[in-house]
Amino acid sequence: MNGRALLAAAAAAMLVALPAADGAAQRSKAAAPRDWTQTIARTPEGGFRMGNPNAPVKLVEYLSFACPHCAEFHRESGTALFQNHVRPGRVSIEYRNILINAADIPATVLARCAGGRAYFNMGHELLGSQAQWVGGMRSLTEAQRGQLRDQPPTIMSQRLAPMLGLNRIAARYGLTAAAQRACLSNMANFDQLETISSQANSQYGITGTPTFLINGRVINDTNVWAGIEPLLRGG
Repeated sequence: MNGRALLAAAAAAMLVALPAADGAAQRSKAAAPRDWTQTIARTPEGGFRMGNPNAPVKLVEYLSFACPHCAEFHRESGTALFQNHVRPGRVSIEYRNILINAADIPATVLARCAGGRAYFNMGHELLGSQAQWVGGMRSLTEAQRGQLRDQPPTIMSQRLAPMLGLNRIAARYGLTAAAQRACLSNMANFDQLETISSQANSQYGITGTPTFLINGRVINDTNVWAGIEPLLRGG
């Protein structure tokens, strides 16, 4: 076989081989596991769920971003909850907010207005920096406290958010100054939180945070990561 014929044969063989290689690459790509932490939805109960909606283990956390025990649970669980359990699709996690103090009100409403992944990211920052913004309540002057007294939640929240630096946190998650004003002036956002709290109490008897449900069952004997994680594995 002369050189020209040899090149032609090699080219033909290459062209025949290419589709098979492409097909193998496509099969490999199709076989890559789905990352369920990218799937986030607002639930009919007013919560925010991350993960596979058909996960065999459905974890619900009633939490407050101002609750020290909720912050401790977040520190203890670290990335394990999301990477080891939610990401593969076996567990979904839903946050349902319960308010526990005045600082919690604008923080929670703003996070919920951020929505989607920003809700979780902002919520986790609020839990991690809780000592700073909740602690800011102790630094308010008497004049500032006077601006907050006897005000409806919309006005109180609009005034309190910048006092605690919550406006700067919210801005990092896509809420412009105009968006924050619109969010904190909408009474429906506050009413929904009241509904979540009322339903938590009437349906499950929940009065404190954090409280967990696994597949609709209230977990009464533990609210720490060391106690919750085995239940996720065995669910």
